[in-house]
Amino acid sequence: MAETRTKLASVDPVWDRIKKEAQDAVRDEPLMGGLIHACILHHKSIQKALSYRFAAKLSSNEMSQVILREIADDAYAESPELVAAARADLMAVYERDPACHRFLQPILFFKGYQAMQSYRIGHWLWQHGKRDLAYFVQMRVSEIFGIDIHPAAQIGRGIMIDHAHSIVIGETAVVGDNVSMLHSVTLGGTGKEEEDRHPKIGNGVLIGAGAKVLGNIKIGHCSRIAAGSVVLEDVPPCKTVAGIPAKIVGEAGCDQPSVSMDQMFGVKP
Repeated sequence: MAETRTKLASVDPVWDRIKKEAQDAVRDEPLMGGLIHACILHHKSIQKALSYRFAAKLSSNEMSQVILREIADDAYAESPELVAAARADLMAVYERDPACHRFLQPILFFKGYQAMQSYRIGHWLWQHGKRDLAYFVQMRVSEIFGIDIHPAAQIGRGIMIDHAHSIVIGETAVVGDNVSMLHSVTLGGTGKEEEDRHPKIGNGVLIGAGAKVLGNIKIGHCSRIAAGSVVLEDVPPCKTVAGIPAKIVGEAGCDQPSVSMDQMFGVKP
């Protein structure tokens, strides 16, 4: 009976699907076999695959792949919430990005997903007082993926960063669950002020490409920020803002803007 419970507990349909997609990919494109075996098929769980990918992407002459993999393995072993967040992020990308057709793609190819999982390990290091290692991870994520997220920033689950070029998220920023953002988004400060100086993004928010959200302001849940906007004031929940500086131009238009990814809006308030 105990053995049966162990077997049932070990069932992981998400990981099983990833492995099946990996096997199909090797069959269809044998030249990818080495990469796919190293990243997916050689591992027994999604967290082991993520540890390998983290170490392989961020290693350099300054920090070996072996050390980085040990760091990631420790993080996932001690903090199951990191694995849960990685799964939620994976589902967010799969469900919201029309270019994503397989669970396999974000782990292998999508720098937004890979950078987010790397940030999560850096944040874990920061929380455990390993600040220099956390800064190293931030530096390498910036160098490799072109995404600069301070390890002290607090970011929820189910995050989708599409295209993911030139994302900047500051030290005291807070991002809720199920947020979607596109490339060139900045969650930054407004000058040289210290202490709490970065935006607080509610759950379910959609942030369009090139938007800048600046200062210790609150963006209400399920709101939308139009592409290219500069947001300097609080945004109420379930509203759409646009412009420089951003103003309310209407309702959000749906219950979950970050899931629908609908960036079209009218101009009537």
